[in-house]
Amino acid sequence: MATSRTNSEAVVQVDLEATVRRSSRSVLTPTRFQYSAEIATDIKKKRTTTTTRPTTHNDKKHQNSRKDIKEEDVKNSAVECTSGGHAGLSSYELERLENIKQNQAFLSSINLFQATEELKQVTRPKLSKRRLMRLQAAVEKGVPVRKSLRLQSLTLPPKPRETQICGLVSTEDIKMELSLKEYRSALKNMKTTEDREAIVVNKLLVCAAFHPCTSSLLMATGNTFGTVGLWQLGSDWGNDSVLRFEPHTRVVACIAFSRAHPTHLLSLSHDGTVRCMDVEKAVFDDVYDSEEPLKTFDFMSHDCTSLVVGYFNGKVAIVDRRTPGNSHESIHSLKFKRSLLCVSVHPLQKQYFAVAENGIVNIYDSRYLKEKKSKTVSQLHGHSLSIHGAYFSPRTGNRVLTSCMDGYIRIYDTSAMTKKAPLLTSIRHKLQTASYRTRVSAVWDPKQEDCFVVGSTSKRHIVLVFHESGKLLHSFVDRDNVTSVLSVTAFHPTRNALLGGNASGQLHVFSD
Repeated sequence: MATSRTNSEAVVQVDLEATVRRSSRSVLTPTRFQYSAEIATDIKKKRTTTTTRPTTHNDKKHQNSRKDIKEEDVKNSAVECTSGGHAGLSSYELERLENIKQNQAFLSSINLFQATEELKQVTRPKLSKRRLMRLQAAVEKGVPVRKSLRLQSLTLPPKPRETQICGLVSTEDIKMELSLKEYRSALKNMKTTEDREAIVVNKLLVCAAFHPCTSSLLMATGNTFGTVGLWQLGSDWGNDSVLRFEPHTRVVACIAFSRAHPTHLLSLSHDGTVRCMDVEKAVFDDVYDSEEPLKTFDFMSHDCTSLVVGYFNGKVAIVDRRTPGNSHESIHSLKFKRSLLCVSVHPLQKQYFAVAENGIVNIYDSRYLKEKKSKTVSQLHGHSLSIHGAYFSPRTGNRVLTSCMDGYIRIYDTSAMTKKAPLLTSIRHKLQTASYRTRVSAVWDPKQEDCFVVGSTSKRHIVLVFHESGKLLHSFVDRDNVTSVLSVTAFHPTRNALLGGNASGQLHVFSD
């Protein structure tokens, strides 16, 4: 589709060359953009002025093929320039290429591939009986088992839970949760300081997420101008430890790291695209393209290969990254043909997903979606205005947390998936800010089934943590460092760390 292709080709470079290519799912040969618009323009001019010949019969016969060859020549010439042949380049271009090399070296230093390799161990085949016997014998004899330095130096997130029936939670998960007393104590030990803040993106910050690795705090953000920013806390790279890319042309509305492939960062934009960044290679793949604005997405499988993508106009698309192309498997109109602001997939029973639509939250079963007016499994009533947040609780999915512009945060019981979900708790909390683009939303702590965090629009500029009962557990206050509303908040999936982002593109980190 013409619109999507134009978006891909009009990538603007900020601090690092944002390489965009067709998704690996695409049947066509991937197209990489590894050069700047300025270099490409210069090369085209040189070829136009130095190479001229009369039009032949063969040219007329193969006009489209000649155009493709020209574009390929431009790309190859640009690659030659970046690989060492710098003849003809200005001092600015040479300096820029050197900056790109330094940035790529920094990405390699993050060593995110270590987390990927370790997570692959989860799905590797079981050891043979002979190998197991040898290891057991070595242990009995007191011979230390060899471990790579890579595995010794990196603490990884817990093994992804497999699909479970009827909302049951494994014993392992229960042990990971803290008691409320222990949880409050952990929150009190989390502080922010001057070196735990950075302007990650310019202008309004819309979304943010933590990388799941525990050995370092790496965060990703998106803003209203299509910028994706990466910030690693404590890094000594560059002036501010921040990398910025522009893979989109409009608002980056939703962003998330893949839990199964930690080097993959998925971003969704109002420009109608979903893209996956390989953080190590600084390459963006096209995952999904649409001619209509997109609003939100969530993973529909534990391996993060399937997505549910929400449109502004109330439609949802089911996308499977394993199939060829960058289109959807199916697309569906839901109960209401109005703006859709949030989707959330059940953490265990992945066929269920909640959608905030037209003043009501509906829960659907993806196995029974229809092309038009799909039926709901359950409904969450009681909202009087727009709902901009509706999320299943992170471990069991037995609760749904909603944020509504009527000034209330609500918690519903979804353990039984009844036709009308019971309302458990309603908390009065101002969610509107001075800017119509900035909305405060409550989100769960992924480590704690029954606790959530939300920013405050009061003059004190605090961040609050509540229990599902409505009890306030802790207030994060720092008048010296936090001087604005932190509208975007998120807890780290495994560490005691919390991020808060403001309208200026600045992130603050509270950690122990």
